[in-house]
Amino acid sequence: MAHETIAPTKSNLIRTKERLATAEEGYDLLEQKREILVMELMQKVEEVKLLERELDVQVAVAYPVLKRMLVIVGREQSDRISEHIRYRFDIHEKRVVAAGLSMPGLDIDFPDAELKYTPTNSFAECDETVIEFFRLLKTVSELAAIRTITWRLARELRKTQRRVNALEKMVIPTAKETKNYIESALEERERDSFFTTKLLKKKAEKNA
Repeated sequence: MAHETIAPTKSNLIRTKERLATAEEGYDLLEQKREILVMELMQKVEEVKLLERELDVQVAVAYPVLKRMLVIVGREQSDRISEHIRYRFDIHEKRVVAAGLSMPGLDIDFPDAELKYTPTNSFAECDETVIEFFRLLKTVSELAAIRTITWRLARELRKTQRRVNALEKMVIPTAKETKNYIESALEERERDSFFTTKLLKKKAEKNA
């Protein structure tokens, strides 16, 4: 790794040492942050896997229930019943903290699954379908929220890893090479000055 092209002076040596100390401190902090992000990301990935398995199970239950309802109740009757069903889902913005990072998120208030049609037009298959798809919708919303957090953590981890790599492979080695270069140049200059002074002293003593 080549050193910086700067004058080998004591003031530049002080500044280079300060930059090197700052870079090494920043590297340690970023490495700690990277480790925290990796652990948090692995945990979120496991949560995503669990919810995906749960979602697969619920899909395997909900859609056969829907098909059975359409067969028993009929598509036209199901359409007429569904026209009177309305649910309100309240969505609120919230802040989610993960690995020390504050990220935007959404909080969804799910209403209770209620009968929205008259008892004379009620079918057990309709009730079962509503209940199963409510469960499915809740799991989908939870999965979407955790996937979003996971994606943001992965993006932050990539940024942190790039910074760690830049410090480790470029900034710190360059600063060390520059420090060594300046120290060597200053030592050589001091040696030259010492020998020059010694020669002048001998010459002066000889002339005296």
